[in-house]
Amino acid sequence: QVQLVESGGGLVQAGGSLRLSCAASGRTFSRYAMGWFRRPPGTEREFVAGIGWSGGSTFYADSVKGRFTISRDNAKNTVYLQMNSLKPEDTAVYYCAAASRLPATVAYEYDYWGQGTQVTVSS
Repeated sequence: QVQLVESGGGLVQAGGSLRLSCAASGRTFSRYAMGWFRRPPGTEREFVAGIGWSGGSTFYADSVKGRFTISRDNAKNTVYLQMNSLKPEDTAVYYCAAASRLPATVAYEYDYWGQGTQVTVSS
């Protein structure tokens, strides 16, 4: 069992930056691939970024590539999402998720989810 708690969301102007954190409970955090998803207003949840168990492999949605960076610190049981050059279309509830199998870009491959943190980007 893994419990995930996101933090770091808030209101920021376009062009600004935020860093989201996701703290995981449990001693097996390093065995899980981690991902960030988001749900913009009125739309479905979408993949944002993913990272492998050791942090050596990362992958991103095209919409955030070059602007967002996912990383993890297994000693702290935490995964991060650094978001730079934010745009109004990045406004969404952001969720972190843990996958016990391979890193993935689809939600059904993830076993555990956090409650989400709101990110609002004003124009």
